[in-house]
Formats: sequence, C-alpha cells, structure tokens
Amino acid sequence: MAEAAYQANSSKRGDSGWSEKQRVLLADMALHLLQTALREGELPEEGLKRNLFSILTISDQLIPGHELKTVADKLYSA
Repeated sequence: MAEAAYQANSSKRGDSGWSEKQRVLLADMALHLLQTALREGELPEEGLKRNLFSILTISDQLIPGHELKTVADKLYSA
C-alpha cells in the first residue's frame, strides 16, 4: 500500500507534494524495519543498518537541523 502510494505520487524535490511523498516513503521504510525486526532467528545487522540508514536519511529532510543524515552516514563508517 505505501509503496503504491509512493509510486503514484509524481512529485519531485521542490514540488508542493514532495513532503507528502517523503512521509509516505518514511512510512514504507518503517514497515521494512518492522519486517526486519520480526524475522525469525538472529537480527540481521546489515538489514537493520540499511533500514535505519533509510529512515534517518528521509527524516533529515523532514526535521532539518538535527544532522540525522550525519548519524545515518556513521552507520557505515564504523
């Protein structure tokens, strides 16, 4: 559902609908995080990093001034 809504929104960065498109993408990434967390067995570190990286990168656009992209980048620099 979230993926379909994201793909249906043709907004580009700077358009009036861009923020809404990013919110839908954030919801989709949150669902992916939920799926990763609920998988049977050991929590896959790379999958978790990928999910968190995406969430932090998108969130950086929605709540500027908190350097969330910098935090996201640190997930792969360590």
